Parts: sequence; structure tokens; C-alpha cells
Amino acid sequence: MTRAARLAASASLALLILLCLAWEMWLAPLRPGGSWLALKAAPLALSLAGILNGRRYTYQWSSMLILAYFAEGVMRAWSERGLAQALAGVEIALSVVFFAAAVAFARLSRAAA
Repeated sequence: MTRAARLAASASLALLILLCLAWEMWLAPLRPGGSWLALKAAPLALSLAGILNGRRYTYQWSSMLILAYFAEGVMRAWSERGLAQALAGVEIALSVVFFAAAVAFARLSRAAA
């Protein structure tokens, strides 16, 4: 079960990083040609190495970080239309998957720590 949580967290985090970059650079940027909002992927990228290596502490703090991406997805799903609204829905789904997997991994790996 720990391996499944780790795999789900790793995959959803990597996909969320790619989504943030693609969304703000090419798919539906706030300004034509891309926007500085693509930098929102940087905090996620900082946690990627710890998530891939199975560091429990990274799972703990990144599960709190991901809530900001969930909130952004909810706000943009509500306020945007078209492709940006669909991308916000994907952001919500990926952040929920990551949060659930990160919490599960942290809980399941507690006995080993």
C-alpha cells in the first residue's frame, strides 16, 4: 500500500508540474505568449526530488503546499471559461490525488519512522 501511495503521489505531482507549465506558457496563458504565472510550478518542482526518494518529511510539508494549488484550481474553475476552466478541473483532480496519496504515505510510513 505504501508503494501505491508513493507512485500515485509521484505521478500526480509530475503531471501537475507539467500542467502548470503548459497551461501558463502555451495552452491558456493569462497573456499571449506566456505569463510569469508559470513560476507557480517552482515550489512543486522543489518537492519533486523528496517525493521521488520517499522522504516522509517532504510528503508532510508538500501535502500542505498542495492545498494552495487546489484553491487556485477551484477559483479558476469558477471564474474562467473554456480551456482554462477545463485545465483548472484537471488541476483540482491532480491536487486531490496528490494530497490523498501524500497523507496516506505519511500515515503508512509512520510505523517505519
